[in-house]
Amino acid sequence: WATDWGGAFPPVVSFQILCLVILICFSASTPGYSSLSVVEMILAAIFFVIYMCDLHTKIQIINWPWSDFFRTLIAAILYLITSIVVLVEGGNHSKIIAGVLGLIATSLFGYDAYITFPLRQQRHTAAPTGECAGCCVGGCCRGFRGE
Repeated sequence: WATDWGGAFPPVVSFQILCLVILICFSASTPGYSSLSVVEMILAAIFFVIYMCDLHTKIQIINWPWSDFFRTLIAAILYLITSIVVLVEGGNHSKIIAGVLGLIATSLFGYDAYITFPLRQQRHTAAPTGECAGCCVGGCCRGFRGE
């Protein structure tokens, strides 16, 4: 599921670019907030390499869908908190731009957390349609009254 982009730009790479732009804005205004962007860029790069090299199928001890979900959820929450603090403080233009881009990153990471939520991705088999002819064995109807 992680490599099914339909030929589009991989979302992890776009997150890295956005984190880099936010890092530049934070570094220009308040260096204390730039650690969030650095950590998220590193984590995004790690997950990108893991999925591109198909390591998630070889390293089975870690539940990768849940790890990716929690990474994006925590990033969304931390970017929201940091952006609100930066925007409330006010200041120069780079600080305001970093706060606004942080809110954009919050929405993107929140959307990614929604998309990567593992329970949402479970595939369910279709239930048989039609009426049961009364021959149910082990919870599975074997005969149907056809159309």
